[in-house]
Amino acid sequence: MKSGYFDPKTTKFPYTEYTDGHYLVVKKNNGIKFDADYPYIDESKKFLRSRAWTRFLLKTIVFPMTRVKMGLRIENRKNLKIFANELKNGAVSVSNHVHLWDYIAVMKAISPVKPYVLSWAKNINGENGKMIRAVGGIPIPENDLSGTLAYLRAVYGMLDKGGWLHVDAEGSMWEYYAPVRPFKKGAATIACKTGKPVLPLGFSYRKPSFIRKLFGGVAAITLRVGQPVFANESLPIRERIEDLTIRSHRAVCELSGIEPDKNIYPPIFDNNRGIDE
Repeated sequence: MKSGYFDPKTTKFPYTEYTDGHYLVVKKNNGIKFDADYPYIDESKKFLRSRAWTRFLLKTIVFPMTRVKMGLRIENRKNLKIFANELKNGAVSVSNHVHLWDYIAVMKAISPVKPYVLSWAKNINGENGKMIRAVGGIPIPENDLSGTLAYLRAVYGMLDKGGWLHVDAEGSMWEYYAPVRPFKKGAATIACKTGKPVLPLGFSYRKPSFIRKLFGGVAAITLRVGQPVFANESLPIRERIEDLTIRSHRAVCELSGIEPDKNIYPPIFDNNRGIDE
C-alpha cells in the first residue's frame, strides 16, 4: 500500500478460494426466471414510481448515513465536472467491491446521475431483490442464452440513450479487502461495444477512530473518483477489450492506494485464487 493508506488485514470475513467467489448466503429464492421475457430495464410506470421514491429516500436518509455506516469520504468529484463532456452521453463505471453499501457510495459520488448496476442473479432473486432492483440492479442471467442476449440488448440500449452503468468488475464483494482483485472483461466489453468511456472509482481505507473500533468498525472508507479511460480504437476488438480491462484495473489500483505493479493479482480474471492468505 502507498504511504498514508491503511490495510485492515482483517480475518473477520470468510474470503473464498477464488477471487470472484461469494461468501454471503442468500437465504431466499423467489423463483424469478431471468429469460428473454424479463424486463431488465423496467420502464413501467409502477416501477419508475418505486424507483423515484427510493431515490428520494436515498438522498434524504441513506446518503447522509454513509458517514456513520462507512465513515465515507468522497474525493476528486471535480473529475465529474472536468470530464463532463466526455461523460454526458453515458459511461460505464468500475470499482473494487468491498462493502455492502459501496454501490450506495458510488451513487452518492456521481449524483445527480441515476446509474444502473449489474447484479448477481441470486441477489435479485433473494430477500433483498426488490430493493436492489429499485436502486438500479440489473440481474446477469445464468445458463440462459436468450436471457443473456435480452439483458445485453437492454443494457446497450440504456447506454445508447445516455445512461450510466456501474459494474463491480471483480465479480463479488469482499468486505474490507485491500488488494484489488482481477477484473472480469464484462465492463470493458460493454464499454467497447457501445463506445462509452470507463470511469474508474477506487475504495481505500483509513484507520478507524476509537469510537468506530468500540462498535466493531474495521476501518473508515474513502472513495476516489478517477479520470475516464477510453478504448484504443486502433486495436482489434478482442485486444481492445483486454487492453481496456487492464488499464481500468490499473486505474482502480492507483485510486485505491496500490501501485499497480505491486498489486498481488493480475489485472484480468482467469480462475484466480486468493493468494494473500
